Amino acid sequence: MNRLALALLGLHAVAQQPASIQVDLRQRAGALRPVWSFLGYDEPNYTYMRDGRKLLSEFAALSPVPVYVRVHSLLVSGDGKAALKWGSTNVYSEDAAGRPVYDWTIVDRIFDTYIERNMKPLVQIGFMPQALSVKPEPYAHHWKPGDKYGDIFTGWAYPPKDYQKWSELVFQWARHSIERYGRAEVETWLWEVWNEPNGGYWQGTPEEYHKLYDFAAAGLKRALPAARVGGPHSTGPASPRAAEFLRNFLDHALRGKNYATGQTGSPLDYVGFHAKGSPKFVDGAVVMGIENQLRDLAKGFEIVASYPELKGRPVIIGESDPEGCAACSSRVYPQNAYRNGLMYSSYTAAVMPRHLDLAARYGVNLLGAVTWAFEFEDQAYFDGFRDLATNGIGKPVLNVHRMLGLMTGERAAVVNAAAAALDGMLARGVKAEPDVHALASADARSAAVLVSHYHDSAKPGPDAAIQLSVAGLPAGRVLIEHFRVDGEHSNSYELWKQMGSPQQPSAAQYAQLEKAGQLQMTSSPAWVLPAQGRLQVDFSLPRHGVSLLRFTW
Repeated sequence: MNRLALALLGLHAVAQQPASIQVDLRQRAGALRPVWSFLGYDEPNYTYMRDGRKLLSEFAALSPVPVYVRVHSLLVSGDGKAALKWGSTNVYSEDAAGRPVYDWTIVDRIFDTYIERNMKPLVQIGFMPQALSVKPEPYAHHWKPGDKYGDIFTGWAYPPKDYQKWSELVFQWARHSIERYGRAEVETWLWEVWNEPNGGYWQGTPEEYHKLYDFAAAGLKRALPAARVGGPHSTGPASPRAAEFLRNFLDHALRGKNYATGQTGSPLDYVGFHAKGSPKFVDGAVVMGIENQLRDLAKGFEIVASYPELKGRPVIIGESDPEGCAACSSRVYPQNAYRNGLMYSSYTAAVMPRHLDLAARYGVNLLGAVTWAFEFEDQAYFDGFRDLATNGIGKPVLNVHRMLGLMTGERAAVVNAAAAALDGMLARGVKAEPDVHALASADARSAAVLVSHYHDSAKPGPDAAIQLSVAGLPAGRVLIEHFRVDGEHSNSYELWKQMGSPQQPSAAQYAQLEKAGQLQMTSSPAWVLPAQGRLQVDFSLPRHGVSLLRFTW
């Protein structure tokens, strides 16, 4: 590429030894499945609130495929008022004679919001309605950041007093969904039973969870035989106890006696588990624990691959995140101070491609990885929650999802010695040399290369000098667009701090923040002419910055 083209792109050659990234669009590695088009959060009643609707619209718009959305508490009793780590729909109650009373008003409002945006529910069958719980009191909680986390596990986390009523509730819910949205639509949904039953979310035994699953799946399949249900959505398979829980569930689902039908095995249309990182606060700075999340992925994939019956069965990472509590604000938990700025966005750009690499290593069929981050309605601006937007303002991490949404077609071959080795990341994370990673895609009319400059430490470091070579481009002119997330681009948080961190921004300030929350380019797009199908682009990428270069013709 000539210097004029570089100038048009706002790029500058750098003197230091560059990271040489070679992309060959002629070498393909199969479809690039958009596993990142999955979203989840704790508080279902935020769904239809002002900023919730706005964020759902933006997330749906960034994805080339329908987004699946997973939320907790869809069967919890209550008045529908949202709070941290809490939500309710009041779907189920009982009359004085103990007969079920169903009210779908609130859950319909949640699902209507998704369907209006061409999103798909990943329906979580849970948690336990108060009238069905074996321990109905205490039921609602009033948790806030800083409180003991276990305080949230009240009557909704317990087994049902009547498994037949539990199964009937699921049957009625599925039947109502068919009546409201149509059988063809509901058959595209995904279903699960409960959340993280190997932890505090389930106050029963593992065997009681198997029973809960069997009766829920039986009710669902009775209403909709083609429904796709899976589980167990347990967490942390890298730990021996969690691995044992996952194996025991899979043994039951594949070979055990079904509690509801008496037959062998349970419906298992996909396998779900969760993978989490573990950040720490060290010497005044956050140090991420990406290795913990990758180890969960690797062990979970290894377990699934060990069952011949599961060959080709879809796998969903029901929560895939840097740590485990979106509502645990960094104001109270300093290890979570990565969330507002570039640490979260660069972590996401580095870890999502490794999902694909690990799935390929173990030969599993990865369908999706749920980002467990949404928004917290009417909270302070940039209050340190793990969310994608704050008061309707997109955070930098949302723009990495926009970048990923621009990648379509097949995965293209990349040669890149600057990327951290997968085995090294599993062993140590990214604690020494930074990870300069590239993910490439190509379809009939375009190609894209996502380049991230990641390190586990939040401490600043030197820019990376990138020397990107793309081969296999067609003859004729090619349009190059260079999108960027860094301290100056696509970064509402940095602008907000420059404004003086206002908690009541003026209308003009809000408009500026809203604009800064969108994906931005380093400069105007530029038309260039490849030489024999090859282009070279040199640029500097700041530590924790992410670039997406898109080529169209």
